[in-house]
Amino acid sequence: MTERSDSAEVVARRATALLDKEAIRLRHELVELQQQLSSARQDLSAQRATQLREANQKLVLAALQADQVAEQALTDLATLRGTYQRDGLTGAINRAPMLDRVQQALLMARRDQRRMALVFVDLDDFKQINDRLGHAAGDEVLQIAARSLQSVLRESDAVSRYGGDEFLVLLAEISAPADAGRVAASMLAALSVPVSVGGQLLELSASLGIGIYPDDGEDMATLIDRADSAMYRHKRHGLGNFRLQGEAWYQERNPTEGVRQRHAPERTSEPLQESPLQNLREANAQLVLAALQAQQSTLDATAAQRRQVNFMAMVAHELRNPLTPLRIATDLLINRSTDDIPVARLQAIIDGEVTHLTRLIDDLVDGSRLSTGKLRIDRSDFDLQDILNQVVDFCRPGMELRHQHLSMHALPEPAGIHGDPVRMTQIFRNLLDNASKYTPENGEIAIELLVLDGSAVISVRDNGIGISAEALPAVFDLFVQDESALPHSNGGLGIGLAVVRDLVQAHGGQVVAHSAGRGRGSEFVVTLPLAKPDVTH
Repeated sequence: MTERSDSAEVVARRATALLDKEAIRLRHELVELQQQLSSARQDLSAQRATQLREANQKLVLAALQADQVAEQALTDLATLRGTYQRDGLTGAINRAPMLDRVQQALLMARRDQRRMALVFVDLDDFKQINDRLGHAAGDEVLQIAARSLQSVLRESDAVSRYGGDEFLVLLAEISAPADAGRVAASMLAALSVPVSVGGQLLELSASLGIGIYPDDGEDMATLIDRADSAMYRHKRHGLGNFRLQGEAWYQERNPTEGVRQRHAPERTSEPLQESPLQNLREANAQLVLAALQAQQSTLDATAAQRRQVNFMAMVAHELRNPLTPLRIATDLLINRSTDDIPVARLQAIIDGEVTHLTRLIDDLVDGSRLSTGKLRIDRSDFDLQDILNQVVDFCRPGMELRHQHLSMHALPEPAGIHGDPVRMTQIFRNLLDNASKYTPENGEIAIELLVLDGSAVISVRDNGIGISAEALPAVFDLFVQDESALPHSNGGLGIGLAVVRDLVQAHGGQVVAHSAGRGRGSEFVVTLPLAKPDVTH
């Protein structure tokens, strides 16, 4: 009995020892697992913290970089703004924007079946002024001439420095040829006001030629040529006068004969006798004209300053808009716990806002290149239909998101162009983006390619909000936007259509805009010369 009891006790002790040993081993394994788990947690936390720090650094750098870009753009914008549409010396409209305005005025005159006129102005004896008084005095004379011409025009008319001492004046709407004659007489009278230049008292005069639509021609080139020819014909007959293209009208109804005689009197052996009353009347008339001219110049300067301030405010607003989401994303990374931060969403916000900011800056850069003529064109041979297909494929998804219907009508045969395919893509992407921007949901947009008389004619049409009659003549001007369309502009700066115009002209083509008015849709028609047969592949 005792032996059995001892044997059971030995077995129990052995079992207990084995259990203790197993328990010790399990405790060691548990401690080791706990250490491994703690280490894994530390590694994961460190890795996640590193990723978040890197993302935060990228966000902060992006925000700082965007802020610097915005500040630099605003600093350069004032200089940039003045070089786009205006001649740096005289402040008159530059030649390219002027030709666009003439083209638009012709379209409006043709549509409304009314007259418009072009006046070619050549200052008399300008070379002698330069030779006697110096180029600084010559520059001052050009500035005075531009202000004098502008002072007698309506807001719808325009003055452009065409070259040297020549100016081109657009009279956007006249009822009869006599209206152009009266404006020409007013121009000569404004120029005749004595001015002090280089210490000398000068009384300017000019020779004017007038071309009237549709009497003298139905296209811009013909009207300019007719006005130029009329001006040179009259310069041969005497200084300080004007001549219309129609000789008979001029001979019967020259309303400025007195002006011509005053500026270019016939030389006689006897001195001219003028009464004190006549001198007083002329002096009084000149004083009144000078006062009106100064008043108009002040009003023009005030309006220009107001437009520039408004534009600067708009650009500042648009450049700073993308910075707000970037700063918000940075705050989320700093203030929220790591488990609550949707990193992928923050990355999408960063990418979207940086893309938007980049587009704004690219627009400003393109605008700067317009004024300096530095838009680079790398020419090669390509099929225009291939470009249009690529543009349509790119733009279609965005239009489908807005439930817009895009249709394309192309040609069965190639349309060879010798030009820059990248710039060509930019032209039609801008036009399609513009059509989509100003067309409501479920709207219709169409792009069509035709070949007419050796040219490719591409039209982009939509049934969107249209263009007002007031905005249509200046639709291709830089930084110009129709006020009624601003709610639809989505942060645009009014640069895209100006870029389109200059790129089309750089390819030897032209672009015109049509619209029946607000709510009636719009159409942009681009005409490009086809490549010559010996150039096309």
